Amino acid sequence: MNTTIQSVGRFFKSEDGPTSVEYCFMIGFILLVCIAAIGAVGDATLIRYQEAEAEITK
Repeated sequence: MNTTIQSVGRFFKSEDGPTSVEYCFMIGFILLVCIAAIGAVGDATLIRYQEAEAEITK
């Protein structure tokens, strides 16, 4: 048990722990931006298809 605690302590003291956390936050932020962009493009595409359908059915 003591070696596990020591290993965790070394991980947090080293530079690898904070760096990996920063990368996780960056990936999460990039995913949120991508999801928002896909949603916006999807909405714009839906509007275009609805306009085209309205013109066809006239």
